[in-house]
Amino acid sequence: MEATAILPVLKKRLAFLSGGKDRRSGLILTIPLCSDQTNMDELSVTLDYLLSIPSEKCKARGFTVIVDGRKSQWNIVKTVVLMLQNVIPAEVSLVCVVKPDEFWDKKVTHFCFWKEKDRLGFEVILVSANKLARYIEPCQLTDEFGGSLMYDHIDWLNKRLVFEKFTKESTSLLDELALINGNEKGNQTDKERSIDYNFLPSFDPETVLQTGHELLSELQQRRFNGSEGGVSWSPMDDELLAQPQVMKLLDSLREQYTRYQEVCRQRSKRTQLEEIQQKVMQVVNWLEGPGTEQLRTQWGIGDSIRASQALQQKHEEIESQHSEWFAVYVELNQQIAALLNAGDEEDLVELKSLQQQLSDVCYRQASQLEFRQTLLQSAHEFHSIAQDLSQQLDGLLGMLCADVAPADGAAIQQTLKHLEEKLKSVDVALQGLQEKGQVLLDQLSNQTSWACGKEVNAENKENVDHIQGVMEDMQLRKQRCEDMVDVRRLKMLQMVQLFKCEEDAAQAVEWLNELLDALLKTHIRLGDDAQESKVLLEKHRKFVDVAQSTYDYGRQLLQATVVLCQSLRCTTRSSGDTLPRLNRVWKQFTVTSEERVHRLEMALTFHTAAEKILKECPEQTEESVDLEVYEDVETVGRSLLDRLTVPVIFPDGSEQFFGSPGDMASSAEHIRDRMKLVDMKKQQQQQQEAAEQPDLEEKADSVDEGEEDS
Repeated sequence: MEATAILPVLKKRLAFLSGGKDRRSGLILTIPLCSDQTNMDELSVTLDYLLSIPSEKCKARGFTVIVDGRKSQWNIVKTVVLMLQNVIPAEVSLVCVVKPDEFWDKKVTHFCFWKEKDRLGFEVILVSANKLARYIEPCQLTDEFGGSLMYDHIDWLNKRLVFEKFTKESTSLLDELALINGNEKGNQTDKERSIDYNFLPSFDPETVLQTGHELLSELQQRRFNGSEGGVSWSPMDDELLAQPQVMKLLDSLREQYTRYQEVCRQRSKRTQLEEIQQKVMQVVNWLEGPGTEQLRTQWGIGDSIRASQALQQKHEEIESQHSEWFAVYVELNQQIAALLNAGDEEDLVELKSLQQQLSDVCYRQASQLEFRQTLLQSAHEFHSIAQDLSQQLDGLLGMLCADVAPADGAAIQQTLKHLEEKLKSVDVALQGLQEKGQVLLDQLSNQTSWACGKEVNAENKENVDHIQGVMEDMQLRKQRCEDMVDVRRLKMLQMVQLFKCEEDAAQAVEWLNELLDALLKTHIRLGDDAQESKVLLEKHRKFVDVAQSTYDYGRQLLQATVVLCQSLRCTTRSSGDTLPRLNRVWKQFTVTSEERVHRLEMALTFHTAAEKILKECPEQTEESVDLEVYEDVETVGRSLLDRLTVPVIFPDGSEQFFGSPGDMASSAEHIRDRMKLVDMKKQQQQQQEAAEQPDLEEKADSVDEGEEDS
């Protein structure tokens, strides 16, 4: 019976062997009855299992059974005691029924176990827990009976499961190993007999051995520590279990496993020799047969990337098939080398011959595959460069055939730069194509037949003609594109000049706008005197000359733009709105400049006349200024003041004032101050003349009287 079969029952702890012993060295069997109804069938199964554990020698010493009835009823206790008669009557020496204090006294009088000793076959005593030490030493009792023996039922059950598992597996493994070793010995004596016993053991010997060693180590540790009372003493120790049994199984298992390893080594050695001979011939036959035939049919290099890729894919398939056989070759070579190094083979000459034959065939075939792979790789690179160059030439030709309609000079410069880069890229690609083509031609010139020394001139000539034709065609296409690039470069440089002229003409318009704006906002002073007015007038003329030069420059640029458009046959382009803007700004500047000149000239006239009146010279102190001069100054001043309030009217009807109202007010205030001074001078002169009038009349009368007297 195995513990795994009744594991749920064993976990209930209906009975257990604590490892304790009575004074006769008999084992103590404890049956702890509980308050619940005890299942007698389960208890019987538990007892059967527990009694199967000790050895016959141990059983011969007899058992002391402790029936703990403190939590149970009398009829259950009696039933259990009677059941012991049927289960283990010969092995039981003493049954100690632990009773509750003063509870069964009356009932016991009706049934005395000691009177039934002959019928039961063992002695039964009723005893309280505190008096149990009279029959069993306290160190052999568990703590529930006031003893010091440590017992863990779950730990015992787990160890028991491990032990039974090891026992079962090791026993089965020993039988299988003995069968395998015996059959192998018979096969060695009868070489003609076929080997029918190449099966493997059901369990891994290494795992079983490891489990046994761990179990033995645990048992030895528990037994050693048990004497000190530090670890629980379980019935798996000493006679109950099994250190001797485990050690015996381990010894037998190691012996059979060592023999089994030797059997496996010999068997593997024989099998290896046979497999080597068979596989060597397989490799040689395939490489010299189907493998060589596959390479004989592959000579072309393709006329495009797709064709070369298809050939490469086909070659990869051939290599894949060869790789499988090369892997077998590597493995066989290692195996043969190992056998040769061992030095215990009788047929070393044959092994060396097989190794040499295998190496020669594999190296020859590998060289052919490598050469073919290199050739196809070069062809693929050549076609790849040719396709890339063809695409670059197509793209360059597309750029050259497309109309050039850039937005500005920067775009033209960028396009021209892109064109130059494409042409340079084409040069590099063509050079790479020629270099790769020459490499491929050299490889083809070295290609010879790998079978029967046959030259492959026909196949090579077709490949050589194709390579040379591709390189010549690319050279011609590149030359045509270079010629078209030269024409396009000249046209684009003219377009750059065209855009530059248009840009400079627009800049001239901006300059004129800035000059006009400066004229209106900053050229507002009329001068505080005649000298300053003359200086301002001279500066204004120079300012107008600058504006005139700017206008002429813009006109010249626009005329150059028309000429370039005609040269480029660019009928869709024109000066746009640049010329109207230039003319419009120039007209506005001209009107403003003329108004500025009129105001400066009027200011010069006003200041000159005013200074003439206001100037005080010694020789003029007796002279008087004609009244008409005063009137002219007043007239010019008022006209100038009126003109300052009038805006500049442009040809398009728009108006613009000089400076700000404050600036005009300041100029007008200065003119009014001058006019006031002139008016004061006029009044002084009129007063002086009025004072001098009587004297003049008396002089006139005296003159008249003298004339009459004479």
